[in-house]
Amino acid sequence: MDIKKIISLAAAAALSTSAVCSCSKSKKSEKADAPVPIIEEEPETTTAPVVTTSVETYPDYPVTIPEINKKATGDFYEAEDCELAGGLKVAAEKDNFSGEGYVTGFPGDGKTGLVFKADLPSNQHYDLSFNIAASRITTCRVMLNGVQLTDFTTTGGGKFTQITIHGVFLTKGGSEITLIPDGGDICLDYLKLTDNNTLSEIKYDAEGKPVNENAAAAAKELLSFLTESYGKYMITGQYAADSDNSELDLIYRTTGKYPVIRFCNLTVPRGSYDESFKDIDACANWYRNGGIVSASWYWSAPSEKSSIRTDETDFDLSKAVTDKDIANLTQEEIRGLYGEGDISEQCYSLILDIDNIAGQLTSLKSKGVPVLWRPLPEGGGNWYWWGAAGKDAYKWLWQLIYTRMTEYFQLDNLIWVWNGQSSSVLVDKNTYDIASVDIYMSDEKDYGSRYYESFAAIQKFAGKGKLVAISECGSLPDIDSAFRDNAIWSFFGLWFGEYLEDEKGEYSEKFTSKENLVRTYNSEGALTLDEYQKIKKGEKLDVNTETVTEPAETATSAGTTTTVAQ
Repeated sequence: MDIKKIISLAAAAALSTSAVCSCSKSKKSEKADAPVPIIEEEPETTTAPVVTTSVETYPDYPVTIPEINKKATGDFYEAEDCELAGGLKVAAEKDNFSGEGYVTGFPGDGKTGLVFKADLPSNQHYDLSFNIAASRITTCRVMLNGVQLTDFTTTGGGKFTQITIHGVFLTKGGSEITLIPDGGDICLDYLKLTDNNTLSEIKYDAEGKPVNENAAAAAKELLSFLTESYGKYMITGQYAADSDNSELDLIYRTTGKYPVIRFCNLTVPRGSYDESFKDIDACANWYRNGGIVSASWYWSAPSEKSSIRTDETDFDLSKAVTDKDIANLTQEEIRGLYGEGDISEQCYSLILDIDNIAGQLTSLKSKGVPVLWRPLPEGGGNWYWWGAAGKDAYKWLWQLIYTRMTEYFQLDNLIWVWNGQSSSVLVDKNTYDIASVDIYMSDEKDYGSRYYESFAAIQKFAGKGKLVAISECGSLPDIDSAFRDNAIWSFFGLWFGEYLEDEKGEYSEKFTSKENLVRTYNSEGALTLDEYQKIKKGEKLDVNTETVTEPAETATSAGTTTTVAQ
């Protein structure tokens, strides 16, 4: 690195309001800030994970999927033929309805629904299409045999519109499918069940070539491994709130297995130099011990009223956007533009923070650590300031970060993870390697299979050449359902805090039952740290698949609070 870049890092550390790699104990909250240290290369040391208590071991679980016998179907279930209760009634005043009428009179309590009693010809994946007219946008919940399957929002305007839920696995025989509007002002015409034909469109032929043509050998090797593993098994991951890795040790104590990926967050906190050293060392040690490192950047806005959340900061990204080509300029040159009024204070502050975080990533580069790097998470929403100023401002900021880190700082150890979650903020395909989504469940504890829709949506707009992954989740994905639904994510990262542990630091079943945690980490469809290390040594691992004639469950589980917009 030349002297100008060293000066830029030092200046950013001195002037910026941000800087260390750490996590907080609550979801995406902030910690105290500290200037970023410039960490010089150190002799490599290797420390094995320390576990002071004996752990229970479990047998390997084969991937278990039901026998699927696909049959063509297009069954109609007219709403007026269902049993009506709770004030529901049949009407025929609107145009373009099917059958003899439609059902209306839903109360506004969000508790009363209409039950369709379906007779299914076979075990297979179906598309569920509801024909609904609503005068205003209304949220509707779909229940399958008493368990929430998903939810969706209607269109407004009062015209009948068909809304389809794709790829729902249902078993042969009778099932009850219930639609419950949270508001009462809808007209429900029919439910149509058809065999799904989109599952086969999911492919696992990602290119595996880093978008950074100058990527280091370690980064190329890691992306190559992810690509070769894609579609074969899901790689396990866990977020660590602190450098002590207590969450990862808790996973081990509970399941007998460690996750492969250690996730952490780059915020821009004010704190001590010591803490930032610990976090960088924790990342480096995990890599040296044979694991994979991932870092996100929940960016506390560079303003006096600083927060990651839009409603808690006064920072306006739109005021920072400039047509000046600043990505490869020195700190001195950028400061000159600011002094002359050619760029705003907001723009100058962004550069300081970017350079600050680049210091952390440079430290990992000097230690030879490749990083799954996820800046600007959930950019398609407006809840974080980097997504609140619109798609153009978001894309500008992403390009600025990518160019400055890749070209100016020559950070060749980064594998770029785009987490926009919406096609509206899709960035240049030449600036990211992996497309990811964050998924948090609503109401249900254990993860079902409805994340298939998110997988299919992301692959559709990102393209089959990109890996698709879960960058955050509140409960573990179901491995068997993933293989059954042909939606095998590259990796997942379970969030910390209440999503994993209770107040005493012991395992909490609030979001994922212990049974499911154990089964996931011991599934032959999930890759754990010990297995990853075997593969690195040249050993071959096979995924055993067991087909069962009668599925144990007939219902998939709940929808998500974070959705992917197409």
